[in-house]
Amino acid sequence: MNTLSYSNAKLITPNFAKLIEKTAVLSPAIQEEIILQWFDDIENELQWQKTLEQPQPKLEQLALAALQQSKNL
Repeated sequence: MNTLSYSNAKLITPNFAKLIEKTAVLSPAIQEEIILQWFDDIENELQWQKTLEQPQPKLEQLALAALQQSKNL
């Protein structure tokens, strides 16, 4: 079995290291289920961050209109 040591990885928080240690005691089948869920969650988070980084012209237009309306009151 190939194993990868995460002890040399960058930016691992203490909680993440603890999570890995706790997961390591589970069966390989459960570990794989968790890994697939993590991959999906990570991919969704990366996509969400990418979406938020995109310009939002419609939202900007609505915000400007709301500001203008507020000034007119």
